[in-house]
Amino acid sequence: MKLASVRHAGERRVGIVSADGRSISPVALTAEEAAKGVTALIGKDLDALDLLSPIALSEVEIEAPVPRPDRNIFCVGKNYHAHALEFSRSGFDSSAAQGELPEFPIIFSKVPETVVASGAPVLIDPAVSPAIDYEAELAVIIGKGGRGIRPEDAMTHVWGYTIVNDVTARDLQGRYSQWLIGKSQDTFCPMGPFAVTADELDVADTTVTTWVNGEMRQNANTRDLIFDVPTIISTISAGLTLMPGDIIATGTPEGVGIGFKPPKYLRAGDVVKVQISGIGTLENRFAEARA
Repeated sequence: MKLASVRHAGERRVGIVSADGRSISPVALTAEEAAKGVTALIGKDLDALDLLSPIALSEVEIEAPVPRPDRNIFCVGKNYHAHALEFSRSGFDSSAAQGELPEFPIIFSKVPETVVASGAPVLIDPAVSPAIDYEAELAVIIGKGGRGIRPEDAMTHVWGYTIVNDVTARDLQGRYSQWLIGKSQDTFCPMGPFAVTADELDVADTTVTTWVNGEMRQNANTRDLIFDVPTIISTISAGLTLMPGDIIATGTPEGVGIGFKPPKYLRAGDVVKVQISGIGTLENRFAEARA
């Protein structure tokens, strides 16, 4: 099932996207429930939802599936084999002491306020960083919380998936030992446009592709992950309780801007398009921030 959070007639609606992608059938939710985006549907019987009349997608503003997550977005660094090598050799890797391929998952986070929708501008502030990069990622949406989750049980905790672009200020990432500042600039987590339920996606065999101004930069498959989704969930939940609605970005493939010589950083006016098979296409234009 493909789901979306949208704005229509001044109100947020959460609903089911039609098979042809032309309309959305809103679920009958209170305004308080709808504020949570698609995570408002966690725990509900999706086959027995009270649906309102369909609305054409052309008549709504598509928001991020989870417009403001309740907690920081969990992220995994250096989690595709080829990307781990290109990043370790870039000179900007503060985790390089672990070696080119990490022995354990590298976990960091982005603050909730970074989230913006597909189609929204991503703001570049040259006074803060001139080294802005893109990172296409498959993101997991947790449906059942837990602590000490075993890898063999982890997939029962997954409710669905979406797309994020883990936008990064590379110079800030390299300057500090932790990545929070370089990853958590305002608007640095485009998300969407849709979410899909777990049954819609073979997470072990999903294509991730990125274009910058029409030029393909990333083209990989989740088969190339160093640490798979069950391992990631088990790692994070070891002593830390995952909650329903938590979002985990699983890492980016080879082909980010820092991997080129010289690096191909983003500039105002650039358009980044991320496509993940079975979910959709996340597209954002980068613009200069104004005081």
